[in-house]
Formats: sequence, structure tokens, C-alpha cells
Amino acid sequence: MRRYSIALLLGVVLGALLTPVAHAVPSYAGYLDLPALNGDGEYGGGLHPQLPTAQPPLREALTQARADGIDPSRYATLLHQYWLVLATDNADIDLQAWAPERGVAANSATFSQVYVNYFRLAATRSDLYWAGMAGIAGASFAAGFYDVGDVAGVVSVGGIHELGNVVADLLRATPPELLIGVPADITGLAALGPRLTAADLAWYQTRLMIMQKHIFIDLVPMHEAYLADGMAGIDEMYAAGVLDDGMRAAWSGIDGGTEAGRADALVAMADREQNQIIADQWDVTARGRAGMGRVLTYVTTVAGKPAVPGTRAPGVYAPVTVWSPIAAGGPLGLRMPLPAFNWADRETRWDYITADLLPRHHDLATDPARAASVYREPFAVKLDRGRLLARLPDIIADLTTQWQVMPS
Repeated sequence: MRRYSIALLLGVVLGALLTPVAHAVPSYAGYLDLPALNGDGEYGGGLHPQLPTAQPPLREALTQARADGIDPSRYATLLHQYWLVLATDNADIDLQAWAPERGVAANSATFSQVYVNYFRLAATRSDLYWAGMAGIAGASFAAGFYDVGDVAGVVSVGGIHELGNVVADLLRATPPELLIGVPADITGLAALGPRLTAADLAWYQTRLMIMQKHIFIDLVPMHEAYLADGMAGIDEMYAAGVLDDGMRAAWSGIDGGTEAGRADALVAMADREQNQIIADQWDVTARGRAGMGRVLTYVTTVAGKPAVPGTRAPGVYAPVTVWSPIAAGGPLGLRMPLPAFNWADRETRWDYITADLLPRHHDLATDPARAASVYREPFAVKLDRGRLLARLPDIIADLTTQWQVMPS
């Protein structure tokens, strides 16, 4: 019996020694090498449906991946998602419910909160110049098409219809020899503006909300990484490939504490926003809806004066002037108080930003007391002031009094 017991014990011990040890699967295992499927912000939720939208599991997975020496490029989307979730939590935004494809009503609270958060970031660190500009210029630019209740209400009061009809009437009163030089955006507004439907406007608002989310996804997580971990947070995003050389240099400029570095970072981030993040989306928007996309991007240009103090409205910065040397009785000119460019076009949009918007915002940002007063103004006040319907009487008045045929 004793021999049997010893043999049994030895068998158990030997079996335990020979049985492979089951190692715990690391929490990051299912999150490596994931593509950022929703990096453009077109759909609800985060960057990949497999990733959590809560901080604790993301943080645990990141901590383990770092401890195990995993190459940051393999956990790039996990890293980006962590800072995105932190960013939306700090902004009081429900990332899972942030779904541009569901329309304005479903996203109205988030739409406003995005800009409120930009002001929060700018108030947190006065050297985050781009965040302040994104709050002021972004909100005022989109305000003309923001309607919380019913998108059809914008059309039913005749907003864009009236604008298109006024332009059409003015074109009919213009000498025919001048019409050949009138930009296509203006003739398109006259021809298609009166036919705008609620469906067209809802589609355009969705396009704006997609671009809004895309900008947030790209630029706000890096702000949160810098605020939390300084250049170490930026360097990890850079090593993962989430940031490029230009963005790492921009953050180094901010971190260096010089005015030149802050100014360069403002330009670099604006360039990334306009010429990398949403440039293609503007192209798609302008080509959409059988010509109506082009009309709507031009209406946005007409109505979208950025609220940065001192910035000129697009139609003041670059008004349309047409000359005809073959008119009877001598050359004729036509001056129209409408922009000579469309915000959807990359080169002319960037020209306006660099010539007018960026210098004026830099002036504001380098005056902390003045900047703080602008940032503290309630968002609702900024939004209402920029609405197309609120500004329509002034726009119509400018059109009817400053549309001038001039002799040479």
C-alpha cells in the first residue's frame, strides 16, 4: 500500500512536470497590426470595431505591449485609439454614438462639443495656438448650416433660395458682354441655388460633420498625448507612424518654448488640417449631388467669415471683378461683392488661410488677455452670430448695393 501511494505520488509529480505550462494570452494580442478602418471619421465609433472604446482595457493593453517590447508600429492603431478615447472623454463626447452618417439631429450635441473642446485645450495651454483657431474659425465657418431641430427649416424660410434668386436677378441685369467672365460658381449659384432641397442640405451637413470628426481624430489625440506625457507621448506616436516628421517638428517647436516654434506649429497644424486631413473630402464634396455640392461649398464661402478678430470675409478678401474690353462705348467692369474663390479648392483656400486667417489668429494668440476673452465667449453666441440666416439681410444688402457695373 505504501509502495502504491509513493508510485501514485511520483506519477502525479512527473505528470505535472511533463504537462506544458499554459501561458496567459497578453491583452494586446488581438489588437496588433490593426488598420485604422475609420480613420477618416465617416462612421460611428473609433478607429477599428475590434478595439474597446473605454480607457482601462486600452491602457492595460498598451502597458503590456510596451513592457513586452512590442514595436510601436504594430500597436499604432491601439495607441491612437487610446489617445482618441481619452480625448473624447475629456471633451465629454460619446465616441461610440458619434456617427456622422446618422445626420444632424443625432449629432447636434457632439457638433457643438467639438468646438467647445478646442477652446478648453486652448485655455489649458496658451501655446496651443491651433486649438484656439480651430475653435473660432471652425465654428463660425460651419455655423451657417447648423440647425439643431429641422434641417428643412433652413430651406423653408428661403435662405439659400433667396440668395440664389438675388444673384440670378443681378446677373439678368448685367450687360451680356460681361457675363462671359463671371465665375462658374456664381452662375451655378444663380441656376441651382433656387432648386436646393432639404435632402441636399442634409447631405452637405453630413459631409461637414465627417470632416469635423476626421480633424478631431487626427489632431486632438496628439494634443492629449502631449498634455499627458510631453514629448515622450509625441515620440511614441511618431515611432508608431501615427505622426509624421512635420508634426513631430511642430510639437518640438511648441515644447521648445519659443515664439518662432509656436508660430511654426500653428502653420504646420493648419497645413496638415487643410491639405492632408480633409483635402480629399472637400474634393468629393464639391463634386457631389450633380452640381449642388459645388453650389453648397460656394455658399459656405460666401457666408463663412471666420470669427477671428480682424479676419476679412472671403468676399472682401478676394471680390470678383470682371472686365470686358469689347463693350460698346468702351471697356466695362463688373464688381461683385462675392468671393472669387471656392472654399473647396485647395490652393485658393490655403492662400486665404495663410494671407488672412493665420496672421490674424497669431496676432490674437500672442495677446493672452485678448485671446482669453474671445475663448470665454459662450459658444452659442459665436454660433448664432455666424449663422447664414442671421447674416442673410446683410449679405443681400451688400449684393444689391455693391454689385456695380463700372466704366474703365
